[in-house]
Amino acid sequence: MLTYRSQFPAEPIAGTPLLVLLHGRGADETDLLALASYLPPVLLVSVRAPYPAAPWGYGPGYAWYRFLGGTRPDPGHYQHSLDELDALLTALPGVLPVRPGPLFLGGFSQGGTVSLGYALSHPGRVHTVLNLSGFLADHPAVKVTPETVAATRFYWPHGLRDGSIPHANARQGRSQLAAAGAFLVAPDFDIDHRLIREEIDDIGELVRNV
Repeated sequence: MLTYRSQFPAEPIAGTPLLVLLHGRGADETDLLALASYLPPVLLVSVRAPYPAAPWGYGPGYAWYRFLGGTRPDPGHYQHSLDELDALLTALPGVLPVRPGPLFLGGFSQGGTVSLGYALSHPGRVHTVLNLSGFLADHPAVKVTPETVAATRFYWPHGLRDGSIPHANARQGRSQLAAAGAFLVAPDFDIDHRLIREEIDDIGELVRNV
């Protein structure tokens, strides 16, 4: 089972949205916990990736896959992360303090890429994907069709000056989602590869709308 940290409202209510967050490469499960203080009440679970990042030169934390360039994750690493994430999401309802509401799954960079791939490879499982500066992975499990996007909403912000995952990759992935008929919110920001308050505010609004 993947390691995770959780943060819940003081008096959680059944049906509260479940927000599962995946960090970027080189970080860990503590990286995104602080977002809870900026959001409406959620059952927040922040997950640690399964691979140590240092052997690949990604920093002191953890990674979801080895990056092969372009939009290609190492296929074995990526599939393993999808499978481990699926096992965690299946187990979570049994360990949460209340019955969760809709599943919001997202993350930054690698975390966003895995979140997007999970939703597309498990149609109908995720209510809203938060792909924060990630990309659409070139992987056999990830298929963009009207059937795989129909029951999910996609929030995909990206930086126009992103040097780690170029904006062109975002345009390519977003266009595939749009062509399949996805419900897509895709704002651009004049930033590099990072998360900003406007994106957090957008996430809060998406949660409130549920």
